[in-house]
Amino acid sequence: VLLPVSFLGMLLILMIELLEKSDVQKELDFARDIQLSLLPPSSAVFDGLEINSFAATALEVGGDYVDIIHTDNGTYIIIADVSGKGMSAALYMVRIQALVHLLINKLHPGPKDLFLELNNYIKSNKRDKTFITGCAAFFPKGENYFTFARAGHNNPIVYNKEKDSTFKINTTGFALGMTSTPALKKNMKESRFKFEKGDSLLFYTDGLVEARNNRNEEYGFERLEGLFSIYGSLHSKTITKKIQSSVESFLGEEKPLDDITFTTIHKSS
Repeated sequence: VLLPVSFLGMLLILMIELLEKSDVQKELDFARDIQLSLLPPSSAVFDGLEINSFAATALEVGGDYVDIIHTDNGTYIIIADVSGKGMSAALYMVRIQALVHLLINKLHPGPKDLFLELNNYIKSNKRDKTFITGCAAFFPKGENYFTFARAGHNNPIVYNKEKDSTFKINTTGFALGMTSTPALKKNMKESRFKFEKGDSLLFYTDGLVEARNNRNEEYGFERLEGLFSIYGSLHSKTITKKIQSSVESFLGEEKPLDDITFTTIHKSS
């Protein structure tokens, strides 16, 4: 998995040089196609987990990152948002994606340890002022729970089938690149959450809840949580389509100012 990710990542990085040539829009479109090819399939099923993702960039390329990495021990699901927009954010996202694959394949870390390793990488370059928010979950094979860590990112939402209710995950953790790794290790909490048949989990970036329509109204967390409480018991593909349809209806003809990315995970067995 790492080889094609790294190869395509390098190809995207080379796009920055091609942009100086004649047809800028054509090269941006090409860079966007490469970036989209690095994203996981929009639909996947692993060990009873249905996973569906949606991604739309505000510009031709963007800094949102979502990934699904299946291993012999279980499945990792990561969502992140690189500071900034456009080509620079997209290039940084590609580097982070390649590193995430390398770390998981070599070390099999828990979500917190994964973020600590990523923070080491970011802070290793003192001139690097980039910061990244993110969430990471690991679903051990054959278990009815997931472990989770959050790095300054939007609060995920869990739908609990047994109680027919939702709750947001509000664990602590600074954004990556904001502080030293020892400080992050002390601040970040890794937690375990029950995840049984019929339960669902929603990861999303701030572009979703901060999307504004032509009346300057914000889509908002409450609207998203309300929608998830209604449809959270359904298959992940259906939940994803309901959220996508709701956002598109809300925006109307207005174009989003930020990337919109979200992933739904539903336990079907």
